[in-house]
Amino acid sequence: MEALVSSLLILHITAGAIGLISGTINIARRKGDRLHKVIGIIFFYAMMVVGFSAIVLSLINPNYFLTIVGVFTIYMDGTGFRYIQLRLAGVDNDPKALDWVMTYGMGLAGVLFLALGINALIQGNTFGIVYIVFGSISLLFVRTDLANYRGKAKARNYWLLAHLQRMIGGYIAALTAFLVVNVDNFPPILPGVVYWFLPTVVLTPLIILWSRKYSM
Repeated sequence: MEALVSSLLILHITAGAIGLISGTINIARRKGDRLHKVIGIIFFYAMMVVGFSAIVLSLINPNYFLTIVGVFTIYMDGTGFRYIQLRLAGVDNDPKALDWVMTYGMGLAGVLFLALGINALIQGNTFGIVYIVFGSISLLFVRTDLANYRGKAKARNYWLLAHLQRMIGGYIAALTAFLVVNVDNFPPILPGVVYWFLPTVVLTPLIILWSRKYSM
């Protein structure tokens, strides 16, 4: 079992590093060209490995932190990738079973995160705020999915906006995990809980800016 955990951990860390590097490159450079697509595919598969390995590790050694990272990463990057696939196939208004499974699965996870957060706060554990924030964000994206899949999207290029928001959201999840895991190696300038929200606070304005730029 220890050998399995060690192997999964190495795989998880390696994929996470690849995801952070490729994600940073795509955020920093121009969008939509061939190189962007190639790097994006690398980022997607790296994040899928990160997500699934995180869930397996959290099942072997129960860890809610890894569970959140795994579920959130798979959903964000999975739906972000699928929006583009559906668009290219010309069936963006005809989501498949996989799309519904990811959306409803994230909806259930979001409700669970909220319940865990409320319960933690009742018991005096301020970490419950983390669960509530990630649960709320998850449910907002789920609501967007349901509107888009039912033909009630507000923007004509909703598929592009969803792709952009989800991929950056997946990057935020990966960066958050990196900061939280390595928080003890940083100078004690900020409280540890701040690192849970720092990537979201810093990168959300970029999501808003680019969403407005590409909105039609």
